[in-house]
Amino acid sequence: MQITVNGEVKTLEGSTSLQSFLEGLGLDPAKVAVERNLEIVPKSTFADVSLTDGDRLEIVHFIGGGQETVSQTDDSWTLAGKTYHSRLIVGTGKYKDFEETAKAVEASGAEIVTVAVRRVNVSDPNQPMLIDYLDPKKITYLPNTAGCFDADSALRTLRLAREAGGWDLVKLEVLGDQKTLYPNMAETFVAAETLIKEGFKVMVYCADDPIAAKRLEDMGCVAIMPLGAPIGSGLGIQNPVQIRLMIEQANVPVLVDAGVGTASDAAVAMELGCDGVLMNTAIAEAKDPVKMARAMKLAVESGRLAYQAGRMPKKLYADPSSPLSGLI
Repeated sequence: MQITVNGEVKTLEGSTSLQSFLEGLGLDPAKVAVERNLEIVPKSTFADVSLTDGDRLEIVHFIGGGQETVSQTDDSWTLAGKTYHSRLIVGTGKYKDFEETAKAVEASGAEIVTVAVRRVNVSDPNQPMLIDYLDPKKITYLPNTAGCFDADSALRTLRLAREAGGWDLVKLEVLGDQKTLYPNMAETFVAAETLIKEGFKVMVYCADDPIAAKRLEDMGCVAIMPLGAPIGSGLGIQNPVQIRLMIEQANVPVLVDAGVGTASDAAVAMELGCDGVLMNTAIAEAKDPVKMARAMKLAVESGRLAYQAGRMPKKLYADPSSPLSGLI
């Protein structure tokens, strides 16, 4: 019989269970999720599911798209009922290899990393997986929908992600076009509503629009994540006024997501009052990603402290530091 696996036709001699098929490919069933004919197969039933002629399988795992390090400050925050110390979330893509990814994550002090969901390479099942370098027992995996341009593909991706790793905290992003990667808010609303009904805890990438942000919060999203600038642009915070308005009205964490280029951009986001910052390209495409990861850690902490301290007021004219009375 013939089945299609991740888009490739394979011929099998006789019936076999899904578990045996995976093991025959050299895959660890515990590290993958399987969709059979557009229906997710629970891991607990792999041994009981018999493959039949014409089946279409999608086999996916987490890819990069450390160890837990607690910040020196005790300024913790809560996300979806769990307490974190680091306010920096980092992506795991664009690094030269998983080893560099792990080193950068450790240097950043991040306790949450975003991961993409992609097909397993069934032709070379021994390729390394992100899970071999970043232990999900020590660091929170945040599956995202990078590359999804409609609600249906985002929903399908995150349902598979939950099956693969068992996590219900997810990052939703539905993109509008290839050129800007700006969020498609209409599709984002549809996907967010469905995911929340299915029990997902949704952190949502969105436009820097206070009205849209409020609607997403009212739906039940656990965090609002406006872009600072287009994804991967490194332009920094382009609309601080709108982001500040979103922070002032929000009752859930607000994190700048996308657009950070260097440490000062991260500090600006935190000085606005953001609960955190998410970034990938700014670290991964630096000349020295590990050093930049460390710089971003310090910038987030510094910006947070500056926000807590309260900056001096801006003035039109000079104001001497030393008193003029008693001047010689």
